[in-house]
Amino acid sequence: MEFNDVFFSKRERFSVGIEESGKLYVSIPVSNRMIDYEEYFEIDKSTFDTYIKDPASALSFVERCRNREVDHLLIIQPGIDRGVAT
Repeated sequence: MEFNDVFFSKRERFSVGIEESGKLYVSIPVSNRMIDYEEYFEIDKSTFDTYIKDPASALSFVERCRNREVDHLLIIQPGIDRGVAT
């Protein structure tokens, strides 16, 4: 899988992009005791368009991702040593 960010917020620590198969996503950085990585949450086209036009509108969804409230949208399921949002 190849993830290509279309928008990245260094300050708010999230990105919005398109995975090579066409899936649209929001990603957040996470860390476990061994590695830093990203978790990718699938979004629909309408949501993607909204977040690209107005990135601030994504912040409530990003917070839900960080709080693990939308894990059913994870594109890749985490391993046993799941990281914590950073």
